[in-house]
Amino acid sequence: MPHAGLMDEDALGPEAGPLQRAKLHIRGGRRRLRQGKISAGIVTLYDALLSALKWYVASPERRKKLLVRDGEDMTDDRKVFEVLVRSGVLDTAFDYASFDRLVEKAMDEEMPGYDFAPVLGGIESVMTRLGVMPFDEKDLPPEDPSTF
Repeated sequence: MPHAGLMDEDALGPEAGPLQRAKLHIRGGRRRLRQGKISAGIVTLYDALLSALKWYVASPERRKKLLVRDGEDMTDDRKVFEVLVRSGVLDTAFDYASFDRLVEKAMDEEMPGYDFAPVLGGIESVMTRLGVMPFDEKDLPPEDPSTF
């Protein structure tokens, strides 16, 4: 994965760790898509999204503004996404369920002719609304070309 050897997520803590991982995976996912490694790029962006969701709800300040119902599992990415939509942080323009199905397909097969531009745009929109993007890639550790 794009964060391998570039960070110690546990040492960074419950907020900074997932945020750094999300940024590294956004950068790595974009690179993989540009290189034609479509399935790997999609799966990498999925990891970025999971990390961003984890980062968002790790903050007590952000979390107290969310409309969380009793019994909702805030470690379940689908539930977190639903809560963020309900709370007005995200909207329904990005179809999480469709993206999840696309990720399942990408994990099973290579998708050389797939037009990834709409998916990348959707992910970037979500990352912007969450506050993960924009970021300066110069602030990230240099990429390790050996990470696929």
